Formats: sequence, structure tokens, C-alpha cells
Amino acid sequence: MSVVKSPLTEQDLKVVGNALQGALIDLVDLSLVAKQVHWNVVGPRFRSIHLQLDEVVASARLHADTVAERASALGVSPDGRADTVSKAGGLDVHDGWIKDADAVRVMVAALGAVIGRMRERIEDTDQSDRVSQDVLIGLTGDLEKHRWMFEAENA
Repeated sequence: MSVVKSPLTEQDLKVVGNALQGALIDLVDLSLVAKQVHWNVVGPRFRSIHLQLDEVVASARLHADTVAERASALGVSPDGRADTVSKAGGLDVHDGWIKDADAVRVMVAALGAVIGRMRERIEDTDQSDRVSQDVLIGLTGDLEKHRWMFEAENA
């Protein structure tokens, strides 16, 4: 059941719906990974990395909400349930304490993986819905900024 009539064709809606759902899962997954690392980071750079991780979490949560609301506006029911993210998310979650330099490496890898998939979604939505594509472009730019800042940490 959809209570919202989409302005997109059925085929375009399928492409865009898949892109937005995948983005939502990646963003929720990224926020959880960053928060797990945030709680467990140790080392001389603890404070700065701890705070930087909070910025990633806030950003990922904000973008997840934007993506989910875009999907809803198109008549696609977003699914960010824990079970859905657990089954479809692909980011490695670190277990236990993590040294500051390792935390940076984990975040560079996680951000890189999400950015790569977001760039694919940007390409996928090019002809289907430029508005959704714009949402994906904006959030990808933000994620790339976070990745750059983490990469600079271990340069």
C-alpha cells in the first residue's frame, strides 16, 4: 500500500527506491559503526577522534532522515529497522577497545565503502530522478569531507 502518489514512472521509482533504500541502510550502518568506535577508542588522540566520530554520527543520522523522507515523498516506504540494517549492511563493526590510529583506519575504510556505493547510486539515478540524485550528491560530498579529515589524521 502506498498513500503517496509518486511523480515518477514505475520503472524510475524502482531504480530510485532501491538507491534511496540502499543509501538509508548505509547511513544507519555508518552511524552505528562510528558510534561503536566512538565508545571504544583509546590512545593519545582519544579526545579529538572521539569528537570527530560524533560529527560523523550526527551527519549520517541527518542524511539518513533526509533520504528516508525523500523516499516517503516519492511513495516508497523507507526501512531503517535494526534487522534490515543488520542483514543488508556491509560495514565491519569493530569489537572491543580500539587504538586511535586503528580507529582512524576503520573509519577511512567504512567511509570509503559507503562513498563508493553512494557514487554508484548517483550514477543509477541520473536519468530516473535528478532531485533524489541531488540528495545523494550532497550527502556524498559531506561523507567525502569526513573521509578526508580522517585520512589526514594518519598522514
